[in-house]
Amino acid sequence: MSFAFIVFFENPPGVDLTIDPGELADVRQLVGKTPGLTSALIYTPEVAEDLFNHDGRSPPFGLQLHFADLPTLEAALGPGGHLQAVTGILKSLQRARASQQVMLVRPFPVDDPVVTLGEGGLPCSYVVHYPGPAADLNLWLSHYIAGHPPIMRKFPGIRWIEILSRVDWCGGLEGVERVAHIQRNRILFDSASALQTALQSPVRHEMRADFHTFPAFEGGNFHYPMATETVLPDA
Repeated sequence: MSFAFIVFFENPPGVDLTIDPGELADVRQLVGKTPGLTSALIYTPEVAEDLFNHDGRSPPFGLQLHFADLPTLEAALGPGGHLQAVTGILKSLQRARASQQVMLVRPFPVDDPVVTLGEGGLPCSYVVHYPGPAADLNLWLSHYIAGHPPIMRKFPGIRWIEILSRVDWCGGLEGVERVAHIQRNRILFDSASALQTALQSPVRHEMRADFHTFPAFEGGNFHYPMATETVLPDA
């Protein structure tokens, strides 16, 4: 079992922000020193065309930090916790709309999980947000978890599938909005071009057909291709 702290910095209307490279390096260093961290993902924007969804430019920055248990995660986010320094570093994103959430990570099998990278490249995640609410959350989650991942597994070149479910949690980055999305997903590919190949494949039509069987929910969904750097805790 793994818990994830997720924070995204999104562009306000009419603005296209970019994280400063020096700030990115500082956040990378800070994250690696987080007590109890098992691994972290650093998200920066990528581009891949989906057959059906066109949600605009991806957010300029995001973090997904993994912990083995909830109390350890909450300690890192409590008053005076190690991660409180994150927002002070990100001066280039002060105008961004920042939101945060803690979620349970549910991984699902894929046929070939080995990532193959080009020189200097990063793998690409397709991150999907479902803000909700759902008319019947239990029914919605049960339907989605049972039906959607087996179709995702058919995508050519898919390396990872995870569904994130919300949990109750304490703490958080000061000054950052807490949200309670009903679900988030992440699928991983070798590159943005590999993701685009999958999103243009016949499997995408299967995904769309299954989408139309979902139990009632509100809030829409948002799909973002994100270059994905993995950071491991410092020894």
